[in-house]
Amino acid sequence: MSQRIPTNIITGFLGAGKTTAILNLLQNKPAHENWAVLVNEFGEVGIDGAMMLESGAMIKEVAGGCMCCTAGVPTSVALTALLRLNPDRLLIEPTGLGHPHKILALLQSAQFNPYIEVKATLALLDPRHLSQEKYVSNANFNDQLAMADIVVANKQDLCTPSDIEAFEAWSAAQAPAKRATLFATNGDIEPALLEYTPINDGSAIEAEAHHHHHADMEPQFQLAPDQIYVRKENRGQGHFSCGWIFGAEKTFRFDGLMGMLNRLDAERIKGVMNTEQGCFAFNKASGVLSINALTLEGFESRIEVIHSQALDWDTLEQNLCQLFE
Repeated sequence: MSQRIPTNIITGFLGAGKTTAILNLLQNKPAHENWAVLVNEFGEVGIDGAMMLESGAMIKEVAGGCMCCTAGVPTSVALTALLRLNPDRLLIEPTGLGHPHKILALLQSAQFNPYIEVKATLALLDPRHLSQEKYVSNANFNDQLAMADIVVANKQDLCTPSDIEAFEAWSAAQAPAKRATLFATNGDIEPALLEYTPINDGSAIEAEAHHHHHADMEPQFQLAPDQIYVRKENRGQGHFSCGWIFGAEKTFRFDGLMGMLNRLDAERIKGVMNTEQGCFAFNKASGVLSINALTLEGFESRIEVIHSQALDWDTLEQNLCQLFE
């Protein structure tokens, strides 16, 4: 490795648009550079990495919890594997329900500091959340913004004038001031932001620990020959998740799947699903469902639902299975 690899953490709460922002950054990176992405997810089945497969980036996933728990062996193994590929830049996406200061400490540790040049941490924020008590009273929400060097007020197109004023007031009140605060739509941000240097090493942020541990923290789950699907659940940080991986031979009815996800009341829904019309990425946040066509083939469908309380997972599972083509 001839030089230390520039590395950025891209953080933000559930539904802020982290994955979309990373996809835009990958699309607009210098053509001659090879970038890598390390994705950590609260859920167990790994959706975000699947959404990035078409980007051409080198992807590694650590599924199954917040970074405060997974910044140990699984994260170190995945990080080391990516560094051995000697990318021109490394992006790290922690779960929206975790505090990323642990991964920052890992990057600055004696183990990785010789190989990694820590650049600015970016936080994606939905400005509408600044007026909602459930967010502004959440320790993780505030800690993610506190440790960020750059804060991107995403989803500007969905904001009211009062939402914009609230973000501008919040930005002006930051001490020390952020390297930059800006508005964006659909996570469209300039790669030049990644070159900013950090102002905060995370050492002054004391995050309340909410640990939950797992015996099987594998980044991928392989289906046995006799399994049609596998289901994985997780809980922590005041949220519950349930995810499914379905065999690549299974296709879903597109219209039925879209209708079910539109009706489903959950804080966050993510999926990459094979349908009779092709493979699609489904993404629902703040009640809005977006659908994007993918060119993946022979891929195991996977879907994850995250909510502030446990839903009727059994019924949801039955409904999904009834949508088999």
